[in-house]
Amino acid sequence: MTFNKYSVLLPTYNERENLPIITWLLARTFTEQQLDWEIVIIDDGSPDGTQEVAKQLQTVYGQDRIQLRPRAGKLGLGTAYVHGLQYATGNFIIIMDADFSHHPKFIPQMIKLQMENNFDIVSGTRYRPGGGVYGWDLKRKLVSRGANYLATLLLRPNASDLTGSFRLYKKDVLYQLINATLAKGYVFQMEMIVRARQFNYTVGEVPITFVDRVYGESKMGVSEITQYAQGVWRLFTTV
Repeated sequence: MTFNKYSVLLPTYNERENLPIITWLLARTFTEQQLDWEIVIIDDGSPDGTQEVAKQLQTVYGQDRIQLRPRAGKLGLGTAYVHGLQYATGNFIIIMDADFSHHPKFIPQMIKLQMENNFDIVSGTRYRPGGGVYGWDLKRKLVSRGANYLATLLLRPNASDLTGSFRLYKKDVLYQLINATLAKGYVFQMEMIVRARQFNYTVGEVPITFVDRVYGESKMGVSEITQYAQGVWRLFTTV
């Protein structure tokens, strides 16, 4: 029997309030499911003391469960995963946000679906029955829907939520996709799913409810939207 270990890659920037709670929820979820786990915290030089909180969490849960792997500054989401992946010891990788927009309660469903079908990737989707978004204004909803519609229309990736960042990967699959992916910012998640289709990886979907961040500021602005549109066009003309 194969014993699986799940490594959560958790990029952070100014998540001092959120980090202890999301860590507790993850620890509880994995413990209840009797799963082996670790959290790799990739902090981009937060000025609010996020790293000090992470060190305190290491004393609570142990350094075998909580890895702190900081970087010098904000270098982009894609490179954060590249950085975290080199330290991850699990054979499965979970990527998610630290701000409660992704609730750990969906992780057991993602793991179950992966095991039943041996999927290479399981993606949390807001756009299947049972999924949804809470706390967004109409503009954010339209931007997200529009981004997914544009990419689906042009790229046909056979997935309903291309911009979501709550996913479970086989480690070797994530490694290959990251190496093939050119984008490093907001476009990164979408390109990963498009590349997955290119490599004939299998993708399962679990409906999730996405809740807008509880503490702190959203990090998406006009430049991210522009990058996304450019990224979709680049993939459309090259893949």
